[in-house]
Amino acid sequence: MVKKNCGQDSPKKVTYKKEDCAGDMRELPGEFPFTRGIYSSMYQGRLWTMRQYAGFGSAEEANSRYRYLLQQGTTGLSIAFDLPTQMGRDPDHAVSKGEVGRVGVSIATVDDMEQLLAGIPLDKVSISMTINATANILLAFLLVVAERRGVPWSQLTGTVQNDILKEYVARGTYIYPVVDGVRLVTDLFQFCKSEVPRWNTISVSGYHIREAGSTAVQEVAFTLASGIAYLRAAEACALSVDDVAPRMSFFFNCHSNFFEEIAKFRAARRIWASLVKELFAPKDERSLLLRFHTQTAGSTLTAQQPENNIVRTSLQALAAVLGGTQSLHTNAFDEALGLPTEESARIALRTQQVIACESGAAEIADPLGGAFYIEALTEQIESKVRKQIELIDGLGGMVRAVQEGYPQREIEDAAFEAQRRMESGESMIVGVNCFKEDESYVDSARKSNEDAENVQISRIDMFRRQRDTRAVEQVLTELRETVTDGNGSVLRGIIAAARSGCTLGEISDVLRGVFGEYSGNS
Repeated sequence: MVKKNCGQDSPKKVTYKKEDCAGDMRELPGEFPFTRGIYSSMYQGRLWTMRQYAGFGSAEEANSRYRYLLQQGTTGLSIAFDLPTQMGRDPDHAVSKGEVGRVGVSIATVDDMEQLLAGIPLDKVSISMTINATANILLAFLLVVAERRGVPWSQLTGTVQNDILKEYVARGTYIYPVVDGVRLVTDLFQFCKSEVPRWNTISVSGYHIREAGSTAVQEVAFTLASGIAYLRAAEACALSVDDVAPRMSFFFNCHSNFFEEIAKFRAARRIWASLVKELFAPKDERSLLLRFHTQTAGSTLTAQQPENNIVRTSLQALAAVLGGTQSLHTNAFDEALGLPTEESARIALRTQQVIACESGAAEIADPLGGAFYIEALTEQIESKVRKQIELIDGLGGMVRAVQEGYPQREIEDAAFEAQRRMESGESMIVGVNCFKEDESYVDSARKSNEDAENVQISRIDMFRRQRDTRAVEQVLTELRETVTDGNGSVLRGIIAAARSGCTLGEISDVLRGVFGEYSGNS
């Protein structure tokens, strides 16, 4: 027998009425505090960006997939990098062995970046880079490639994730101590304000917080608290909220609890607009707008009966659209088994296109606005999120909370509880703990590709032999002085290093030499 709600938390009421909603439901989309959407016309004026996330071992492989996705109708690219790239290590470093190109593309030099983006018009395609600790370096590589092609930086559009706080909280690809990591974030803010004005300088990410096991409420609370921390750090560097917030975006997860996810997005917009207005008094209304990218939940994909993942992803994508996302990635159904094939990537993209063209969901701004249950649930989530943010403020803000390990412990507890519910059957996962079938499935997760790794090692060796060693040493010395003195733009120094042929690992090592590395309480 099927359990009611398949193990989801049951609503407190079977039926909701107007009196269950405390707020004023006369608010329209595009009106403060933007509960119903940040634009009055929403998708009638412009559809969300259909941005498919991909990255393969070599720049050539990844470039081939990006061009394929553009041909299929993707309107923005999203780059996944391998672990050595994320951790600031060149492919020939000892710790890189076995990881080069394994979970994303290996980019160690400007030449790698040029190959990655070959044939892609940088002034026409929006590019998102999921990179944090080495965000400044990867952005520098991109800027030098644009420079080589004669594309003005002022024409570049895209996003660099650059959210280092969530790395300490949930993901682990950090390098430097917390305060120094935040310094690099604000350095990128300062540089792009004048030099790359259309670039989104940070994507504050709740996605990885949710993937680590948080609840929906924790995802929003920790993400918005991080956003506030970045605005305060920017203020300390003489940047106003209007210098930073209009180019700040967010990145959320979308799980399968359909109505909770829709309400979560509505509550997040309302809380952000209200907090920014209260704390920073911006003059530019764009500073109040919570613009966000959504990715369907990788952690909900199952290796058992993987075709069911198409249904999961479809529900999650529809919830994101009804929740008012500005950009969306849909996971491929076979990602629990390995990297997506061209067929599964196409199905994932077509899922978005069916929602956009056939469902009618894009024709009305906030079509569920005014529904008693949605409004009541939005208010409940808002109340719980605000309590979490107040607690974080009491600890001294998100930076201090991260240093003390508070969000890390909360996420661990939530993940343990979710696992307990699944194992006990309270939370039902179709094909895993209910409606199971006798089946065997192949774990085809991508293994280390030694040939590709050796090619990348040979490539960087040749790259080093062809450059001016003296110029490299000089520019690295100048970068070290800039970082040590605390005066001048670190990113400007990194761009100079990239132009001179410095590798990602060499640049990261200069920063390591000045900052040290994160030890868990720094």
